[in-house]
Amino acid sequence: MIPGSLDTSDRPLVLIWELTQACALACDHCRADAQPHRNPEELSTAEGRRLLEEAAEFGEGQLVVLSGGDPLIRDDVEELIAYGTELGLRMTITPSGTRSLTADRIEALADAGLKRMAVSLDGASPETHDVFRGENGSFEETIRAIADARNAGVPVQVNTTVCRETVGELPAIRDLLREIGAVMWSVFFLVPVGRGRVLEPIDPDEADAVMAWLDEVSNRDPFGVKTTEAPQYRRVSTQRSGAGGDERGNAGVRRRTGIVAGDGFAFVSHTGEVFPSGFLPQSAGNVRDRPVTDLYRESALFRGLRDRDRLEGKCGACPYRSVCGGSRSRAFAHTGDPFASDPLCPYVPEDYDGPLPWDRSSDNAEPADWDDLTA
Repeated sequence: MIPGSLDTSDRPLVLIWELTQACALACDHCRADAQPHRNPEELSTAEGRRLLEEAAEFGEGQLVVLSGGDPLIRDDVEELIAYGTELGLRMTITPSGTRSLTADRIEALADAGLKRMAVSLDGASPETHDVFRGENGSFEETIRAIADARNAGVPVQVNTTVCRETVGELPAIRDLLREIGAVMWSVFFLVPVGRGRVLEPIDPDEADAVMAWLDEVSNRDPFGVKTTEAPQYRRVSTQRSGAGGDERGNAGVRRRTGIVAGDGFAFVSHTGEVFPSGFLPQSAGNVRDRPVTDLYRESALFRGLRDRDRLEGKCGACPYRSVCGGSRSRAFAHTGDPFASDPLCPYVPEDYDGPLPWDRSSDNAEPADWDDLTA
């Protein structure tokens, strides 16, 4: 359970449903290793409606994110959003930045009750973003879609992947978010799964510096900031605020980014498998066999991930483990053990003398001068 917030043993803060893995893009970082065609084993519309009914049992206002692939490849998206809205769910979507995301489609999503749209910007220009996304014109299509969403009254969140290729773009992307009126910046720190295995991560010390810069951005800029697969952001923010670890710290940051795989977060795959995260491919079961509420609340996998005393190595010894907990997905990707230490975090607890899990593969890279950027 996250101190100072809802009981994450009872309900997730975020429930993601991967409608499909089909997508027209071939992004370098793609978790799903998306394909051009839909899988015939995808959850049907009727099964999806039943999933939304189960999600509503978590409680009023449960956040549901429709993701992909590109969820707009399915023709029942508006129906699902309208039904989820009728059930009292907060329905949001993460479409791909392609020509399928037309102004008319966005209007239809808004009319169905869409509460927020999240788009990806991994560069601040066509030259940088389009190369990363593997599609010429993706940047311009995304910027156009943001304007169309604002005209339709739909708030826009921007998602950005942080790796060696993109980290230098972050200040320019921050400036772009100011211009386009985004309400939230979700900054994803690379987990080596899917096509993302070929990308180079930044090193742990630079990750901490980037998070300190993001904390400064969150204090200065009009949009919110949260991290994905980087809960050490809460530890960094807590240290910068001068608060203590464990049960204290920055409650606002904990609330905005207070989730790790299986603890405040659940992911339903396109075929109904329930994972702690889309980046932690261990299944607790399938919604075709058991309700998502039961799998989240009662499965051994999810219950274990919510027990911070199960953490091993320096994450287990860390005084910030209750407000951070480390990325369980990254630990699993590197070691095969979701309870191992997160190799992206450079913090070493006092008196800890065990093994250090850092991935120093990029230590020779030239880091951005984040101290200058935060001045």
